[in-house]
Amino acid sequence: MAIRKSPTVRCASTSPSVTSSAASWPSREGGGPARPTDQRHNKKQDAMGRKQQGNVGFIGLGTMGREMARNLLEGGFTVHVFDVVPAAIDALVALGAAAAGSPADAAREADIVITMLPDTPQVEDVVLGPAGLLANPPRGRLVVDMSTISPVAVQKMAATLRAAGIQLLDAPVSGGPVGAKNATLSIMVGGEADAFSRARPFFEAMGTTIHHVGASGAGQAVKLCNQLICGINIQAICEALALGRALGVELGQLRQVLLGGSAASWMLDKLGPAMIEGDDSAGFRIDLMLKDLRLVQEQALALSVPLPGTALVTSQYLDARAHGEGSNGNQALFRVYDRMVNQPRSSSNA
Repeated sequence: MAIRKSPTVRCASTSPSVTSSAASWPSREGGGPARPTDQRHNKKQDAMGRKQQGNVGFIGLGTMGREMARNLLEGGFTVHVFDVVPAAIDALVALGAAAAGSPADAAREADIVITMLPDTPQVEDVVLGPAGLLANPPRGRLVVDMSTISPVAVQKMAATLRAAGIQLLDAPVSGGPVGAKNATLSIMVGGEADAFSRARPFFEAMGTTIHHVGASGAGQAVKLCNQLICGINIQAICEALALGRALGVELGQLRQVLLGGSAASWMLDKLGPAMIEGDDSAGFRIDLMLKDLRLVQEQALALSVPLPGTALVTSQYLDARAHGEGSNGNQALFRVYDRMVNQPRSSSNA
């Protein structure tokens, strides 16, 4: 899959730039939802009761990464973990992981290195930086980035690593923190087919819907389409709830009825209760949704694809962040509609 690029792509209306220093990147938190519908696998042990064989270096232990690393441990793999937050490493060590002092340390004995980081600059730094994986490749010479980043950046990194005899897969995930915890993630993978085959046993410890979708960058392309749908779906639910409340409909009943018809969606099922109750607690944060929508719009601009619905929902997430809600869960877009239609919540939900 070829993804055209533009050297002048900018998106000034979205999240600010992120520094790429390996000493400053925060843990990755994120992943949008998806229905796990196929590729069911035994995640713990094989039919003979034997544990999986394999050594994993795992870099990035945020909300998603820590659960994914835990599932690899529970799947019987040896896991060396690294994060810039020492407490995140300690929590995994308590579950049986080995602590690594740097990305290079995590990679040293690894058959595969998995990264789960916030944005493109952090991945580029860990992969291409002077102390990164290009200079310190894993024993198995296979790197898998499971973050959500630029497809164009993935293609460039893959070419650089390929020249050094290292394979790179882009394998972003969908399913959110619940999917990461339950090992039911949807994993969309771009890269070489033989690398996908080598990585598949590791994917099976973390997800239930696993697809090889094309060449380098294709996994990220599919993930951006996923995030576009997620953002607009949340917006549609907010609008339906705002209208229903204004009409005096009991919102819990409204949700149940909608779930039984063509308006049903993962978002309405999983996030609807929180939206109705005014629960803005973080799972997949607004700041991360904005980052993903920025990536969507960068690609759309480079390819001259108009996305007016995405532009609108991006502006609404910007409104949320402008009101100090960037660290809230992405379902908290409902607060934007509360303000627009003057439907304030009770003090306990405000």
